[in-house]
Amino acid sequence: MDAVDALGEIAFWLERDLAPSFKVQAFRKAAVVIAGLGADELAERAANGDLKRMKGIGGRTFEVITQSIGGQVPDYLENLRQKGVAALASGGSELLAALRGDLHSHSEWSDGTTSIELMVDGARMLGREYLALTDHSPSLRVANGLSAERLADQLDVVARINGDVDGIRLCGVRLLRGIEVDILESGDLDQSSEMLDRLDVVVASVHSKLRADADTMTRRMLAGINDRHTNVLGHCTGRLVQGSRGTRPQSEFDAERVFAACAEQGVAVEINSRPERQDPPEELIAVALEAGCLFSIDSDAHAPGQLDFLQYGAERAAKNGVPADRIVTTWPLERLLEWSHAPR
Repeated sequence: MDAVDALGEIAFWLERDLAPSFKVQAFRKAAVVIAGLGADELAERAANGDLKRMKGIGGRTFEVITQSIGGQVPDYLENLRQKGVAALASGGSELLAALRGDLHSHSEWSDGTTSIELMVDGARMLGREYLALTDHSPSLRVANGLSAERLADQLDVVARINGDVDGIRLCGVRLLRGIEVDILESGDLDQSSEMLDRLDVVVASVHSKLRADADTMTRRMLAGINDRHTNVLGHCTGRLVQGSRGTRPQSEFDAERVFAACAEQGVAVEINSRPERQDPPEELIAVALEAGCLFSIDSDAHAPGQLDFLQYGAERAAKNGVPADRIVTTWPLERLLEWSHAPR
């Protein structure tokens, strides 16, 4: 087995299980260290001990590399694969099988942990047909949000990946040009109209002043939803129910007015699949259903292994009776792009 592939797959399974970042990065960094070495040189360095002395190679990663060189699947990887056979979620398998893509993911260009290319590799491994790259917008400085200039540079990378690596398309993955854009306190979207016009998917989210009163938050959200660029309303309550960041109560807003606007404008309500978010709550999914909203089941992945969080979103959508045809991420790519590019 290729040692770089083995190290990357181990990192994938660890990310999927929300392992500590330092543990994941040990395998990602080791893969980078050996990526430039030819097979013969790698084997020679492993045999004479030089590999073990290289910065970024530890005891476990050395074991994985040497077992790969020896022609076997490393023991550590095999154990993770066996563990990964078990589903993350206990329900929603039929809906999960109907999902074709994911409209919310992040790379190292903002607050994700890996390259765009590795995110695409993860999507391909999971059988996705399309993946929207939605790094953050400028005002979210803590997440290294993209200025218009950096976003333009990123779009060149996306074009190269889609245009030069034909194997990605043949395997069923198309990388969509996107952004998770902040809905500012004014209700404006945090990126120029010219840049938003160049994108395939715009996820609009509130990340600040989440404890504002309901009237203020409702006006802010309605303005963002009514912007002609918005396709998806991201993690609408902003709540956190578990995880290393602690908990955070959901924001208050007039759900009937907000979801009525989403239905009128054709904006999908995101079912955010991150286990710490589980957003929207079940009672708000019911309100959105009654309003006639579309939905988008998204991973909000910040690492390749987290792309498999769609299992959690599918489970919640199925539990709450969301019809598959009202979930835009079950749609074929052509239909999805017709919807996301539709003038409003």
